[in-house]
Amino acid sequence: MGVGRPREFDPDEALDCAMELFWRQGYEGTSLSDLTEAMGIAKPSLYAVFGNKEELFRKALDRYAARRSDVSCNALGEATSRRAVERLLLAFAGVDDESDTPKGCLMVQGALVCSEASEAIRQELCARRAESEAALCRRMAEWKEAGDLPDSADPKDLARYVMAVAHGITVQAASGASAEDLRRVVTMTMRTWPPV
Repeated sequence: MGVGRPREFDPDEALDCAMELFWRQGYEGTSLSDLTEAMGIAKPSLYAVFGNKEELFRKALDRYAARRSDVSCNALGEATSRRAVERLLLAFAGVDDESDTPKGCLMVQGALVCSEASEAIRQELCARRAESEAALCRRMAEWKEAGDLPDSADPKDLARYVMAVAHGITVQAASGASAEDLRRVVTMTMRTWPPV
């Protein structure tokens, strides 16, 4: 039995290229031709290694989530809810990110505009955002139990509020808002944080 031809591309590098393209252009705004050009591969190679466009997008989401989870985990590890939320919002704003990666959040922007044909992708992103909100809610409950939040604080409402602000910040960041403007949004949000 003959040995197959070796791959002429690095699948990890190709996936990174796809992730960044989806991040910049969204799911529907990215065509297969865009992907093959950015990834430096032919369509048969894309299908053979990554599956169809939807499967590739899901793999790109997994890659994105793995890379961004450190920021969230580090923020949620803070001793106080105030410091954690501030760090989380600044991370969503990308104000301290010196890299040339796109601004905003792939999980938010990936399907801001989706047709019925991409309903499965929209639902996938909604489910992933819901998981993040649920993790934040659990952490809010822990902070409340530890006395870091007042008895009147509702962890679910606080988590929803923080994620709504975070998602708004990512849209603003992707739209070209300055780091200073985004920092001011975070500062204003923190002024409303419930005192103990």
